[in-house]
Amino acid sequence: MEETKDSNGTLLADGDSVQLIKDLKVKGSSQNLKRGSVWKNIRLTDSPEEIETRDGKSTLVLKTCFVKKV
Repeated sequence: MEETKDSNGTLLADGDSVQLIKDLKVKGSSQNLKRGSVWKNIRLTDSPEEIETRDGKSTLVLKTCFVKKV
């Protein structure tokens, strides 16, 4: 399995915290994710280019090219 890396090439692991480096629009919603938002306790997915995080009751899948490890 490939290693999951953030936009700077730092290895990511389950439970890490990441910060958005760019404003993102959420598909199927009017919600926007702001640059600088921090997500805690991420989960790795089967794809090395995606991570999962929780936003309240919903689960978001973020591309690793838009996050950096905190």
